[in-house]
Amino acid sequence: MGPEDGWVPLLPEKDDGAAVITPAGGGGWTAAPLRSFCEDVWREAYLIWYIAGPAILTSIFQYSMSSVTQTLVGHLGTLELAAVGIQNLVISGIGFGVMLGMGSALETLCGQAFGAGEHRMMGIYMQRSWVILLSTAAVLTVPYLFASPILRLLGQSAEIAELAGKFSLWMIPELFAFAINFPIMKFLQAQSRVMVMMWISAAVLALHLLLSWLFIVKLGTGLVGAAITLNFTWWLLVAGQLSYVVSGCCKDSWTGFSWLAFADLTNFLGLSLASAVMLCLEYWIYMVVIILAGLLKNPEIAVDAASICMNVEGWIFMIPFGLIAAISVRVSNELGAGRPKAARFSVLVVIMISVVLQSTFALLIFLTRKDFPIIFTGDKLVREEVTRLAPFLCSTVLLASVQPVLSGVAVGAGWQTTVAYINLGCYYLLGIAPGALLGFKFGLGLEGLWGGVIIGVVVQTIILSVITLRTDWDKEVLSAKERIAVWGGSAGVHSDGIS
Repeated sequence: MGPEDGWVPLLPEKDDGAAVITPAGGGGWTAAPLRSFCEDVWREAYLIWYIAGPAILTSIFQYSMSSVTQTLVGHLGTLELAAVGIQNLVISGIGFGVMLGMGSALETLCGQAFGAGEHRMMGIYMQRSWVILLSTAAVLTVPYLFASPILRLLGQSAEIAELAGKFSLWMIPELFAFAINFPIMKFLQAQSRVMVMMWISAAVLALHLLLSWLFIVKLGTGLVGAAITLNFTWWLLVAGQLSYVVSGCCKDSWTGFSWLAFADLTNFLGLSLASAVMLCLEYWIYMVVIILAGLLKNPEIAVDAASICMNVEGWIFMIPFGLIAAISVRVSNELGAGRPKAARFSVLVVIMISVVLQSTFALLIFLTRKDFPIIFTGDKLVREEVTRLAPFLCSTVLLASVQPVLSGVAVGAGWQTTVAYINLGCYYLLGIAPGALLGFKFGLGLEGLWGGVIIGVVVQTIILSVITLRTDWDKEVLSAKERIAVWGGSAGVHSDGIS
């Protein structure tokens, strides 16, 4: 068994006669005299990038599907760009955030089950997640159906709300694709089977580029063509990943469909909801900024500029998003395997990597602040507004070097409920409230709104840093073992498969 089988060893094996860093009996890292701290970091970085590299590319490829659509639509006109932008960030943002958040419960459960050697329960966990997410998706069709009145109620102009509402109706199939896709992703990530997701996502993106150009540009079908291609490629992505899972490539973790998928749904729903609340409070903060931007003077300019900045941030966030996946897997696997010091050391290495990368991106944005807006729009006023927002975008990118990684640690350790309360207080009481005051009362516009968000992120990062530093990782190992036992990991899976 090796990396090509979806398994990653705790450390790369070496047999050169030199002293080797190995897991200590209590689960930590012991450095022999001839090995330095840098070698410890190098070995852990190998494990991190084995997961994070393909995960980053997978995130970029999947995010690029909606980004490509939005970019092509942006050249149809400012109204179309504003409508698709606000639908993507507000209406689809609700569905995406809830589905991704609830699916993230599997990062805790599958990751810890894999580390503990309870592989068979992983397939059961994924099926339970499908049951819950598909049911939730059916409920979430309501904001899609009533998108126009919802957006008008939130203060958006009639033209933007009407067009965004039509686009929302066409995008309902995408919502159900999210419900199937995210549990599969977390299921595969927990086993470090990230390469296959990367290749499937790359192939689907290539097809999406071709179809988007054909329908939106060549055939001139506008928003209808945009919806057709986006829905089709998301479901194609789901079909590709699901085919891999059921083909026998995951024979240890996928033993067929089981009636156990309908057992213990109440407890599973609790963790799923906590995961969703934690992530959605964080993800939706930018949705709120877009909504408030629509209440400013010249709403089309404000919404377009904010949408472009969020688009850029979304692209760059794929880097920490991949690192989040890696640290969630590493922490959950190590806690499930009873290695607390390895989990703590992994957190340190990921933060070091993230700080270097995000600082580089922030510098690039600042240096190209007058040039990169041209990629998204030909409107001079929108480009100027994006340039003014660039310093705030840079600040957010810098903060994303630590904050998302700490959130990934929380998911891997199962702290979702605690972090949900932290996010509520930091983002909305300490972020949006002063941001709205700065933006409207003091006339600072988008700069004021975004400044408030930055305040909230700073406070949240400080709190999560303190919690992580004060964590008793030995106690977290015991919690992981208890969670696996309570959720049926020790019971295994018997002859109850139905496929």
